[in-house]
Amino acid sequence: MTDIHGIYPMLYALFGADGGLDPGAHVAQVEACIAAGVHGLAVGGLASECNKLTVEERHALADWTLQAAAGRVPVSVTVSDNTTGGQIATVRRAADSGAAWAVLQPPPVKSASEAALIEFFGTVADAAPIPVGIQNAPEYIGIGLSNAGLIELNRRHPNVRVLKAEGPVMTIARLAEEAGGALTLFNGRNGIELLDSLRNGCAGMIPGVETCDVQSRIYDLHRAGEAGEADAAFREILPLLHFLMSTVDHLLCYGKRLAARRIGLDAVHDRGPATAPHPAGMRTLEHWSRGLGRLGS
Repeated sequence: MTDIHGIYPMLYALFGADGGLDPGAHVAQVEACIAAGVHGLAVGGLASECNKLTVEERHALADWTLQAAAGRVPVSVTVSDNTTGGQIATVRRAADSGAAWAVLQPPPVKSASEAALIEFFGTVADAAPIPVGIQNAPEYIGIGLSNAGLIELNRRHPNVRVLKAEGPVMTIARLAEEAGGALTLFNGRNGIELLDSLRNGCAGMIPGVETCDVQSRIYDLHRAGEAGEADAAFREILPLLHFLMSTVDHLLCYGKRLAARRIGLDAVHDRGPATAPHPAGMRTLEHWSRGLGRLGS
């Protein structure tokens, strides 16, 4: 799985004034990310507001992403259907359209046992024609697997080859040690522990769009052994990342507005219910992002 690595920004769902998805804005987002030097693209996850989209809208976002990327970078599609049949159909649809790998979210049943989750994910993975990852984010989704459960899932279903973890570096380090290389690890949380995650077993990150150019450059510096330059570049954006990643709703409010500004979009239209921007929040965002220009320029 050495071909799956680097910075895969999770694309935002961009809405028009009519409340529907804006395909032109989405394609502009894809183009800006590719121009920014990302190593791949991700779509369909929490930052894509999967919980506010219809099945048809989730499919549309994946289709627009794959068509616009046109094979220039690999695309990972997050699958949030609530049944095994739905997830299998979505993974196969994404694979047929050119997705490189898929990430499965757990069904929203917080009382589900670990054995039931392993069975759920395993059924989908065995029917998937592309590599499958798991989003293990109990802090944000409310349900997940233990390290032992993740390792057992991979043992029984080898097509589960990637893990999108959402946790601090010590969680990542312990998982990397216990998995012994069986899983390709990505961290999320908007990259707030980018370098520590890379130094402790991660192959890449799935941050937001708004700093994907800087994070891609930091990743490239790290991979080239330029530790000092990577650390210096990371220190520049760390206050911004911490401000953005207090909650997912907060990120969707302020991160999306920063991404839109950097892409060159005129306005951000929220699909409610959504956190409304506050003047203090906008002032903080402006302060910590003041050095960031047009994305991909």
